[in-house]
Amino acid sequence: MLSDLLDNNKAWADEIEKSHPGFFKELENQQKPEYLWIGCSDSRVPANEIVGLMPGELFVHRNIANMVLHTDLNCISVLHYAVDVLKVKHIIICGHYGCGGVAASLSNKDLGLIDNWIRHLKDIGYKHREELKNETDPKKRVDLMCELNVREQVANICHSKVVQKAWTNGQDLSVHGWIYGVGDGIIKDLGVDVSTYKELPEVYRINFE
Repeated sequence: MLSDLLDNNKAWADEIEKSHPGFFKELENQQKPEYLWIGCSDSRVPANEIVGLMPGELFVHRNIANMVLHTDLNCISVLHYAVDVLKVKHIIICGHYGCGGVAASLSNKDLGLIDNWIRHLKDIGYKHREELKNETDPKKRVDLMCELNVREQVANICHSKVVQKAWTNGQDLSVHGWIYGVGDGIIKDLGVDVSTYKELPEVYRINFE
């Protein structure tokens, strides 16, 4: 069955080369994306495809439930490279409705190793417990939690030293929170854009002097 994937790859590369002659040779020599995408690992949410961008135009990091944790060296390393080296102009945190990781965080089931990761989501759920409790429909409660999670991850990435140092140095950088509907393929902007450290609560502002 893996041969099917290789055949698909060959057909895809041929099609790209026909529509954009020399594309791969140009791509080989440079990587200059303007966007860093932090999304969920869910196979139904392919980053490049849902925003209509070609290879090389979107720098991507994915994990379960699109989280930005200061202890996750993988995520922070991606963030550092994207901001400091690639000089991206936009960071997009994109969650999706019906996220399995988010749904799991609202239960008390023993899920094994992943419980250590989901614990961070449980903290968000507890912080917003009154708002979640007021939503009686189970599916809508999960979707509300998906939105709350995106908002919290936008805050987390803005509190990071990488992003704040870029802002302090005058770098053109904005952070955005989006959520994707698997059922209709549409992205919703949650309106939580941040483009300067001055928009952060004072307790999170880092003094680099």
